[in-house]
Amino acid sequence: MTARTRRTLVRTVALAGALSLGLAACSGGGDSGSGSDDASGGGGSLTIWAWEPALTDVVADFQEDHPDVDIELVNAGTGNDQYTALQNAIAAGSGVPDVAQIEYYAVPQFAIGESLTDLTEFGADELDGTFSPGPWNAVQQGEGIYNLPMDSGPMALFYNAAVFDRLGVEVPTTWDEYLEAARALHAADPSVYIASDTGDAGSATSMIWQAGGQPYQVDGTDVTIDFTDEGTQKYTDLWQQMIDEGLLSDISGWTDEWYQGLGNGTLATLVVGAWMPANLESGVAQASGDWRVAPMPQWEAGQSVTAENGGSGLSIPAGTQNAELAYEFLEYATAGDGVQTRIDAGAFPATVADLESEEFLGKEFEYFGGQKANEILAQSAADVAEGWQYLPFQVYANSIFNDTAGQAYVSDTTLQDGLLDWQEKSIAYGNEQGFSVD
Repeated sequence: MTARTRRTLVRTVALAGALSLGLAACSGGGDSGSGSDDASGGGGSLTIWAWEPALTDVVADFQEDHPDVDIELVNAGTGNDQYTALQNAIAAGSGVPDVAQIEYYAVPQFAIGESLTDLTEFGADELDGTFSPGPWNAVQQGEGIYNLPMDSGPMALFYNAAVFDRLGVEVPTTWDEYLEAARALHAADPSVYIASDTGDAGSATSMIWQAGGQPYQVDGTDVTIDFTDEGTQKYTDLWQQMIDEGLLSDISGWTDEWYQGLGNGTLATLVVGAWMPANLESGVAQASGDWRVAPMPQWEAGQSVTAENGGSGLSIPAGTQNAELAYEFLEYATAGDGVQTRIDAGAFPATVADLESEEFLGKEFEYFGGQKANEILAQSAADVAEGWQYLPFQVYANSIFNDTAGQAYVSDTTLQDGLLDWQEKSIAYGNEQGFSVD
């Protein structure tokens, strides 16, 4: 079998499997439903699929600067909902948008199936150094660049200072201290939990990332999955104690009950990405002034290592007839004037210049009691550990997390055993799709 034949087989099998499961995975493009003018100088039209609210203003500003360009901004769903719709459009060969918002973990799965345009043909490689290392690494696949970072999610500790002060508990700086703080908070007030967790693939992999784990190794279609490495063991040893001792609330994230817990002080911390402030300001307004931001707890005192959690960028699906105009919008939104528009709306940027600017670093957050929170968040972006890789079928892997590793929260299964089950099922799926996985 030639290399070319093997690549074709991989793409064909991957697409067939993904289609049967309704997942966003692989394949080439089709005709876009937009107009065909390919540069803003001569006008044109774009269809953009995205869920981020701030893009509404970015689109309006772009159109003001380019009056001959017509843009239709469509919310085709968030995350997996949009990926399924995008995959279906690609498979049908029609209705494919010119631009799509895609989270970093999902980029490899679309890129390896040639469903996204390689942006190096438009000079995206010249943007090297423009974005912080975590997002920039995430949008590359092999020699190609398939997404321009729109935001980033370097992790930090968001905590309710009023709760810690009331119960006389020190804010933790290490994970050992975090465990002790969890015990102290719950002992002082049994209604208070340091955090809630019912199983989340993104949170778990980010924790492993920060601990130095590299369970995924990807070289083309050759993939290794190993959740027995040292970094994974650090995470499971700590988190299993939290689960066994009942120190984590069983409230699921992003529910009404979760927001209420963050507001009334029964959920005392969030270890999450830097995109969280806007969500707290809008969803937990009643606790304004109570919350603060601190560096992410460290596995060893004196270290300064973080990981990314979440974040997304903009891609050009393969097959669009408007790629040049689409790329012009991508640059505007991710590295041009659109960045400030998004910052003003509460987004956390991926652009180094903005992360280092005095205006950005000096912003005082009323919600955080006047704290200059961006100083901590920007430092976290600079401290993201290198070397992390996602699976080329991460969308699928994340979809089965709660049926595998997530069982540790609802049964006698340990977190480590759950991760091994996740590993086994991910390996089986990858091999079914034509990858070589062990």
